[in-house]
Amino acid sequence: MPLFRICGDQKVEQIKTQAFSRERSLQRLIEKNLNTLLGIRFVASEFPTGDRQRGRIDTLGLDQDGTPVIIEYKKTSNENVINQGLFYLDWLLDHKGDFTVQVQRALGKDCQIDWSNPRLILIAENFSEYDKYAVNRIGSNIELWIYRLYGEDLLYMEPMNSVSPTKSRSTAPEGKPNNQDQSSGGTRNMIEYSVENHLQGKSPEIIDLFKQLQERIFSLGEDINEKAVKHYVVYKHGKNFCEVWIQNEKIKIWLDIAPDVLNDPLHLARDVTKVGHWGTGDVEINLENDAQLEPVFDLIRQSYQQTV
Repeated sequence: MPLFRICGDQKVEQIKTQAFSRERSLQRLIEKNLNTLLGIRFVASEFPTGDRQRGRIDTLGLDQDGTPVIIEYKKTSNENVINQGLFYLDWLLDHKGDFTVQVQRALGKDCQIDWSNPRLILIAENFSEYDKYAVNRIGSNIELWIYRLYGEDLLYMEPMNSVSPTKSRSTAPEGKPNNQDQSSGGTRNMIEYSVENHLQGKSPEIIDLFKQLQERIFSLGEDINEKAVKHYVVYKHGKNFCEVWIQNEKIKIWLDIAPDVLNDPLHLARDVTKVGHWGTGDVEINLENDAQLEPVFDLIRQSYQQTV
């Protein structure tokens, strides 16, 4: 995608693309800005996978919802990047204890980990149609991101595939904390979370209200991801911008936007920065009827635009 600078007299000049001198330069830049770029907390760099499964994971992180994240970088895409990433993802599921210890060292012992659906992010200058097809067929939580370096100080990043709103799988048995492995072998006794789970037992009015809200959220862009976790449904565009908790008589929404930035003329939102709540955002809204849909959606749109 060409990028142009607007100069004097309404003339434009194209900014030429540059290349990172080494793959490691790209990695260091993204690691230093993980939260800003992808909404992920940095855990470790070049993490060794041990003597039996020799390798080094480029970047380990924990996203806004407490989901483990593996990030692999390539200056250019090649045939091994997907297989390599899948190998590390499988290793992670079999070594949850090692990851948990590293998270506690980096982020503190109180940090919660949700093992329901670990993420694999692959970042390269380009991916082929075969790469995108393979990722869609595999069905794991794999994201392809492309980057461009313009000049010396402009970085562009864009997701190349949209992770389908599939059921999330928990590796912890019912009633057990998700951040604890239940056996030394890393058993995978799955609990499935889905949007349908959150709609069970709700009134037809609330279900219809959610469906209308869901349709509007997806209309914001083709690359929006929907993810059902234990207590709510997450909508993200790279980073979280909205979390939805479907209750019996209303829908509670949290927005990942600074309260003082939000334009809320009807005063529908409240600042919950210092109040305990499920979502990752610090702005809370209650949606109770159809009449509130449009003004509430306008607030959601503002949060989404922070990620574009």
